Amino acid sequence: MADHDNSEKPHACPSCPSPEPAPAPSRRSFLMSMGASGLAVTGGGLIPRGQAQAAAPVAAAAAETAAPTASTPLAPGEQTVNFVVNGAARSVNVPPNAVLLDVMREKLGLTGTKKGCDHGQCGACTLHVNGTAVNSCLSLAVMHEGDEITTIEGLAQDGTLHPVQEAFWAHDAYQCGYCTSGQMMSAVAILKDARIGRDNASVREAMSGNICRCGAYKNILAAVQSARTNMPKVS
Repeated sequence: MADHDNSEKPHACPSCPSPEPAPAPSRRSFLMSMGASGLAVTGGGLIPRGQAQAAAPVAAAAAETAAPTASTPLAPGEQTVNFVVNGAARSVNVPPNAVLLDVMREKLGLTGTKKGCDHGQCGACTLHVNGTAVNSCLSLAVMHEGDEITTIEGLAQDGTLHPVQEAFWAHDAYQCGYCTSGQMMSAVAILKDARIGRDNASVREAMSGNICRCGAYKNILAAVQSARTNMPKVS
C-alpha cells in the first residue's frame, strides 16, 4: 500500500480524515489574550478586574522608576521644566519646541496617553493640567512649569480603579481601545464640571472632541452617565 504524503496536499487522500477547523475566538477571548498592559494603562477592561487593579500601580511605579530626570546634563538649547505628574515631582530637560504629549511618552515613559492625529482633533492625547482636560499634542512642555498633570496612569488610586474606569469596564465602552485613555480623561473632566448638563445631549456635546473610530459612542455615553453616580459631588 502506497504511503500517504500529506505534506503538500493535507486533504488530498479521501481515506484520511480531515482535521477539524479550530473554533473562531470570541471577541472577549481575543481582547483578554492581549495581556495585562492594556487595562493597566487605559482601564479598558481587557483582563480580569483583580489583575488589572494589581497591574495598574505596578505599571505606574515602573514608569516612574525608569523616567529620566533633570540630573542628565542639558543639551544645547534645552531647558529644565519642573512639574507634578500623577502626584510625583518631575524635572525633565526638554528643547523649547517639545510638546507635552511627547515628553509624557518619551521622557517619562507614560505611554497611556496616545498620539493620534497630532493635530488636536481626535482627543486620544487628552490629559489633565491643573484639573482641566487638555489636548497634550498642542501644548508645549515649557508652558507647564509648576503645573499639576494627571495622565491615565494616575486615575487609579491605591490599586482601586476610578469610577470612570469601572464604568467603561461594565459597559464595554471600548473596541480597539486606542481612544479609551482620552475618552476617560475627558469623561472625568466633564463629570467634575458643574456647567455641563446631565442629559445625554450635553454629554455628547462635551465629549465631541474625542473620536472613536470603532463607533462605540453608545457604550461610552452609557459608561459616562453610569459613572456619574459614583463620582464625588460637584460643588
